[in-house]
Amino acid sequence: METHWRYRITGVFGTAIIAFVGVVLSNEPLIRSVTGLVPVLSTLPADRAVGGELLFEATTATVVVLAAMAPLYKPRPRRILDTWMKAVRRTILALLSLATIGYFDYTYQLPRATLLVTGGFLLVALPLWFVAIRRRPAETGERTIIIGDDAAPIREILRAVDRRVIGYVSPPSAYVGDDQPPAVRARKTDGGEVPSPIETLSYLGGLSRLEEILLDYDIDTAILAFDRPDRAEFFGALDTCYKHGVAAKVHRDHADVVLTNGAAGSELVDVELEPWDWQDHLIKRAFDLAFATVGLIVLSPMIGLIAVAIKLEDGGSVLYSQDRTATFGETFTIYKFRSMVPDAESETGVKLSEEDSGGRDPRVTRTGRIIRQTHLDEIPQLWSILVGDMSVVGPRPERPTLDDDIESTVSEWRRRWFVKPGLTGLAQINDLTGTEPAQKFRYDMTYIRKQSFWFDLQIVVRQIWKVLGDLCKLTHG
Repeated sequence: METHWRYRITGVFGTAIIAFVGVVLSNEPLIRSVTGLVPVLSTLPADRAVGGELLFEATTATVVVLAAMAPLYKPRPRRILDTWMKAVRRTILALLSLATIGYFDYTYQLPRATLLVTGGFLLVALPLWFVAIRRRPAETGERTIIIGDDAAPIREILRAVDRRVIGYVSPPSAYVGDDQPPAVRARKTDGGEVPSPIETLSYLGGLSRLEEILLDYDIDTAILAFDRPDRAEFFGALDTCYKHGVAAKVHRDHADVVLTNGAAGSELVDVELEPWDWQDHLIKRAFDLAFATVGLIVLSPMIGLIAVAIKLEDGGSVLYSQDRTATFGETFTIYKFRSMVPDAESETGVKLSEEDSGGRDPRVTRTGRIIRQTHLDEIPQLWSILVGDMSVVGPRPERPTLDDDIESTVSEWRRRWFVKPGLTGLAQINDLTGTEPAQKFRYDMTYIRKQSFWFDLQIVVRQIWKVLGDLCKLTHG
């Protein structure tokens, strides 16, 4: 707990100093001249820099910034990119609040020019500060827990661990503590009364409290010991570790359902929760935002024409929504221009379109056939990219029901869940669809291993070329 308070005090004092210094520096003559704001600020009193007005302005700005950055004072483990983006968002909120104060002509408002300079300084300094002081639990490897759903795999993991484990997290049904009836303890220790290693561990709580436990105990490493790693609880635990910067390990027998670093010779292998380097991740997200924004603006006339055409054909809804699988097995809603008759799956159920395998699907409308052939039905997914549910390039997301069906034939299918799904991908530019899951999986894994910004760019260029080719074929057909 002492570490918690040290982090909070450091975060608050650092933020206050940065905010106060930012306002003071923005009023220095040298800074004014460098930023070209001398004419704007020339009407200010000459003694303003040493007067009470500047002091009050700096204090007001500091209080506002301190309040805006409050969520970042929580001592939770964070990854670099998450820390940076959260600090940027909170800084922007603080600047908007200060601008609002100025709009209402508050007596000690921050002058507009001063706010511009201060804002630029804070948008760089505050994210750097929180990145510098962020919790780095994964670097120490000293606070480890086991997460599982059954006593047997937890005991197996304990035998393979070569570090101190402070406790385990599991459903109450897997708990084998001394306060349970002897018959229950005997059954859960393979029928014997001799204590097993799990009985020497502290029971920290159930899976529903995992996030709270990671924070309260400053956990840096979690070892997953699930009886069946293909269940939602397994990927839910991985997702929680990912969000809080906690390193995750699994037994090598379960390595076929996760991305690993390929280490051999050890019973435990590291899970690559974030295959991208954070620099590439930042560039990729910036590209996603630019691509989606420009695409929605440029294609806005086409969006209007397609919407009118769909509506005129049968009067049904313009958009069609589906639940798709995101990272770590979570789901999100994807939108497409409706290309089939209304309620197409109400009688036939969830199934792949026959057009995916080169056939003719009677459920597809005339307008739908055109927009499917030219991939224009995918345009609304630019919104999913904009809000962060998808990326421009990545494995195409499937419906959860189809994911379960495909996994029965492609056992490693869930490895795709470690990368954000994409609008297009290596499988798509090679004309592979969900009717060929094994080949599609191989292309997806090739992309995951080779992924980089420049590789993404090559895939996007090839996809755009394919779309233009399809449009030409349709025009001359």
